Amino acid sequence: MCIKPFFQAPQPSASEDQLRETQERLQAVYAANEIITSEQDINKLFARVMDQIFALIPAHNGVLLLKHKDKSELVTEYVKSGSSEEMAVSSTIVNRAYEQGEAVLTVDAADDSRFDAGASIISQNIASAMCVPLTHQQERLGAIYVDTRGTTNAFVESDLELLVALAAPSSIAIKNAQFLQQLEQGYKDQLLTLANAIELRDHYTVGHTWRVTHFSVAIARELGMPEEKLEEIHMGGIVHDIGKLAVPDAVLNKPGPLTDDEYELMKVHPDKGAQLLQDNASERLHALVPYCLYHHERYDGNGYPCKLKGEDIPIEGRIVAVADTFDAMTSNRPYRKGLDPEIAIGEIEKNKGTQFDPAAADALIKCYREGQIDNIMQTYRETDSKSIACPFCSTHISLPKDATVSDVFECAVCRKKIRLEEKNEAYYGERLIEGAS
Repeated sequence: MCIKPFFQAPQPSASEDQLRETQERLQAVYAANEIITSEQDINKLFARVMDQIFALIPAHNGVLLLKHKDKSELVTEYVKSGSSEEMAVSSTIVNRAYEQGEAVLTVDAADDSRFDAGASIISQNIASAMCVPLTHQQERLGAIYVDTRGTTNAFVESDLELLVALAAPSSIAIKNAQFLQQLEQGYKDQLLTLANAIELRDHYTVGHTWRVTHFSVAIARELGMPEEKLEEIHMGGIVHDIGKLAVPDAVLNKPGPLTDDEYELMKVHPDKGAQLLQDNASERLHALVPYCLYHHERYDGNGYPCKLKGEDIPIEGRIVAVADTFDAMTSNRPYRKGLDPEIAIGEIEKNKGTQFDPAAADALIKCYREGQIDNIMQTYRETDSKSIACPFCSTHISLPKDATVSDVFECAVCRKKIRLEEKNEAYYGERLIEGAS
C-alpha cells in the first residue's frame, strides 16, 4: 500500500537561487575587502589586490596603474598574467576609464565602436576587457585593468560590478599605504640628515658610514635575514656612529693616532649614540639602539662600553662590528694608507672567535670572495685609468669608455648624483645639488 506524503518541500525558485548567489558574491567581496585593507605595505598591497580580483573574476591578465606626480601618464605598478610573454594593456580602454571616471566593459574589444580597434587591441589579441578607475575622495589615483586574450564574452555585467566593488577599498588601501610610505621616507630622510651631519664633522673618514651600512646589509643578507630586518640594518648602519656628535672636534679630526686620553673620549660615542636614540619618542629609533651601543663590543668580552661576550652581544652589534673594522682597515687616513683588502680579510679570519662573531666574519669573507662587496670598498677601481672618487663618500667609480665631461653618474654606495668634470687633464666628480641640471 502506497501512502502519499501530506507535505512536499517546494523546489527553490529562480529568484531564491539568484538571492543565494548574490549573498555568496557579497560575502566574497566582503572577505576580499578585508584582505585588501589589512595590508599596509604598498608593494605587497598591489599583489593582494590583484589576487582577490583573479579569485572572483575570470581574467587572463590584470594590471594596476597609478598616477605619478612627475609623469603625465599612468605608470604600471603591478602585472598579473597567465602568459610568460610581455604584457601590454589597451591604452584606449585605460584612458577612457581613468580620464572619464567610467567603469568600462567590452565583451569584444576588436568590434567595439568606442575603441576603434586600437593597435594594442589587435596586436595583443585582446577580446574581453574591463577597466575601472581608482578614486579616493575625488582624487583619481589610477586604474585597474583586466582582460582575456582570444576569448570574447568572457565578462558579464556582474563581473564589472565586482571589479567596481573591489576598486573602492583598493583605492582607500592604496592611499593609506602611500601616506605610510611618505612617513617612512620622512623617517629615512631624518636619519640620512643625521648621517650627513656625522660625515661633515668627521671629514677624515668621509664615506665610512655609507660603506659600513652596505657591508652590514651584505653580511645580514648572507646570514639569511629577512627583507624587513635588512631594512632595519640599513637604517642602523646609517646611525651607528651618531654618538660621534658628542666627541670633541680636536679628537674627532685629529690627523694622527689618538693618545690614551683621547681614545677614552672617543670611546664614549657608542653610549652617547644609544642615549640620543633612546631619548627620542620614536619607537622606530629605539630599535636602532643596538647598532650604536654594541658595535665596539668584542666576541671575547674585551670590547666596550658594556664588555659583553659571545652571543650576549646582540646580533646587530656583532654584524656592524665586523663591517666597521673591515672598512677601518681598508680605508685611507691622513696618517696611513688603507690595507690591501686581502690582508684585511686575513685579519678578519685570524680574529674570528676573539674579536669577531665567527658567523658574521664568515659571512663577510664569503661576500668578499664572491665579489659581492667590491664596489662598496673605498679603493674600488682606484687604479683604473678612468675612474673618479665620489665627492660624497670617497668610493671610486669606474667610468664607461664613452663617458664625457658633464655626464651624470650615481654612486653605487651613497646613491648620490655626481657630474663628471675635467681639470688639468684629470677627471674628477663634482657634487650635483638636487634639482640642478
